[in-house]
Amino acid sequence: MVERRNTGTGWPDAVPARSPGAGARVPAGTTEPVDGPGAAVGGGADGPSGAGSGRGSRRVSTAGLMIVGLLVLLGFTLAVQVRSTSTDPTLAAARQEDLVRILSDLEAREERLRQDIAELEASQRQLTSGAEGRAAALEEASRRADELGVLGGSLPAQGPGLRVRFVAGREPIRASELLDAVQELRGAGAEVMQISGGDGRSVRIVASSYLLDVDGGVEVDGVRLTGPYEVLVIGEPSTMRTALNIPGGVVASVSGDGGTVIVEEREVVEVSALSDPSQLRYARPVS
Repeated sequence: MVERRNTGTGWPDAVPARSPGAGARVPAGTTEPVDGPGAAVGGGADGPSGAGSGRGSRRVSTAGLMIVGLLVLLGFTLAVQVRSTSTDPTLAAARQEDLVRILSDLEAREERLRQDIAELEASQRQLTSGAEGRAAALEEASRRADELGVLGGSLPAQGPGLRVRFVAGREPIRASELLDAVQELRGAGAEVMQISGGDGRSVRIVASSYLLDVDGGVEVDGVRLTGPYEVLVIGEPSTMRTALNIPGGVVASVSGDGGTVIVEEREVVEVSALSDPSQLRYARPVS
């Protein structure tokens, strides 16, 4: 609908018709728009145009702004979370040369793991190659038995590794410090380990080993050892040395008590202490 308005210069101009409540033009002397009540249908406050349409646009604009704000807040939250999880306070406090050594050790360990994967895949191919697979299976089983015997502490072992000596200062060497050394060495790839005391007694470290503080020394798997203590460990020497010297590690802890940790790399370390096998109560071998 349109409202025709006479301008006095010819044909009337055409402008959108609006209802009286919405500001429609009403000729003088009347109370209804020129086009009559029908104009209110298309241009009233509740119609698709006019003031009702303006309020709808405002509602759409407000909802859009809220959605944009929520998306921005979500992106900011994700960015903060990624940054916080990717920051290691221990590594952030380390020196540049320590970080370089750690990176080098991780790359060396990755290479060793790749070699192990290749060897296992080759063994798998041999074991599934038919008649020759039986002989290969027996050889592989014998090799695995020896490895498990070394890891379980029932067989002696030798190889490259470290000799670590703990010399007490103003405070005695505690069981917790020796345990920290064992855990750091294991985390750096140590395979076989034993702890010796000043009296010459040695204890093989296995998965079930424990260490306790006792009067005048440390008890390891029920054996009382006195200082100074010595740890013989087989593994990658440079990697294990780096693990022991990480800031805040066992070397720093012992040094803080006035003690000293002496780390020596050796081409051949002999671990001769054996662990007594556990007496099984419920399990029985399968014949």
